[in-house]
Amino acid sequence: MNRSFTPYILILPSFLLAAAIILWPVGEIVSLALHDVNRFGVLRAFNGFDNFRELFADPDFYAALWRTLEWTVAVVLGTLVVSAPIALILNEDFYGRGLARILIMLPWAISLTMTAVIWRWALNGESGMLNSGLRDLGLMDQNIQWLAQASTAFPMQILIGVLVSIPFTVTIFLGGLSSVPVDLYDAAAIEGAGRWGQFRLITLPLLRPFINIAFVLNTIYVFNSFPIIWATTQGGPANSTDILVTYLYKLGFRLGKLGEASAVSLIMFAILLVFTIIYVRLAMREEAA
Repeated sequence: MNRSFTPYILILPSFLLAAAIILWPVGEIVSLALHDVNRFGVLRAFNGFDNFRELFADPDFYAALWRTLEWTVAVVLGTLVVSAPIALILNEDFYGRGLARILIMLPWAISLTMTAVIWRWALNGESGMLNSGLRDLGLMDQNIQWLAQASTAFPMQILIGVLVSIPFTVTIFLGGLSSVPVDLYDAAAIEGAGRWGQFRLITLPLLRPFINIAFVLNTIYVFNSFPIIWATTQGGPANSTDILVTYLYKLGFRLGKLGEASAVSLIMFAILLVFTIIYVRLAMREEAA
């Protein structure tokens, strides 16, 4: 009996510390969401779900929610699709592989905000490097206002999101590929399996747990990603690139509606929690099968 409880006793202090760090802020946000709050964070009166009702009556909230889903799905799936072949190439033994891995991982060491600021300069409609390069190549004869119009601003932000997510995802995939025994590929080659057959029958099934990890972590990270959208357009033009996290920021710090901003944060927390639970359960059920 004592031996069975020993592991739980040993992890109890860490569990209580983690619970305090997580549950206390959540409790404070719940309190803010259920009260009338002034712009300085002082609670006035309990108003129940009035903040949620005002939020659900705002069409900008639904637009930001839908755009957040588009942003998350596009960036996460785009990152996985692009990172997989890069990881497969970097897993091969070739001259300069170490340097190639460093070059792929190097952007990970740069602040995401600084990366977004650099891209904002590059996408400048008058003197940006992208317009200059396209004109030099003869692909266009007039400047494009990449970040000043909704039709190009959001797709370019998705592209930036994919590019900055590649290093982390490639690192996870390389960790998974390094754990695949080389003997399996040798045996498959002897049996006549080609490169595609080896990938489909060996690499992909053994890499699936790492794909699940990358999918969940990237989803949480991208869903809450603030710097790219804010540093490039601040949700503009005309709120056309707002996602939930930038919409929350505007509510709380520009309009002073801290109660509604807290309600948005709770909705975001609930969405991510439900997604994580469902996806992890499905992944565990698939592995058990």
